[in-house]
Amino acid sequence: MMQHSEEISRRDRVARTREEQITTYEQASNGGAAADRPGVHASRGVYGISVAAELVGMGVQTLRLYEARGLLEPERTAGRTRRYSPDDIDRLRHIGELLEAGVNLAGIGMVLELEAELAAVRRQLQRKRRS
Repeated sequence: MMQHSEEISRRDRVARTREEQITTYEQASNGGAAADRPGVHASRGVYGISVAAELVGMGVQTLRLYEARGLLEPERTAGRTRRYSPDDIDRLRHIGELLEAGVNLAGIGMVLELEAELAAVRRQLQRKRRS
């Protein structure tokens, strides 16, 4: 059985780790889009669900709901723990903006799908122009 002082020490370590992750993300965010920052892999899952929720100002259950509705797919560790990437954080913020604009979750799914299709078409056009 864990003693009281050991439990407090563990909680302090978890809190410090969470604060360090948030600080790291905020410092990296000052440099523009995650994909534009050297050494930051925008699609690599690095943040736990509680840190991701805190970064975007949403609840942990909300993030789980968005995943269940197919609005995002965070990376999973071998132990099935969710890991959110800078891209996931940006997507969650975009979802929040759409919600504030009055779009419901079904509509948000459609908007995100259409945006992905538009991005793919733009990439194809750029490749054709370069050829």
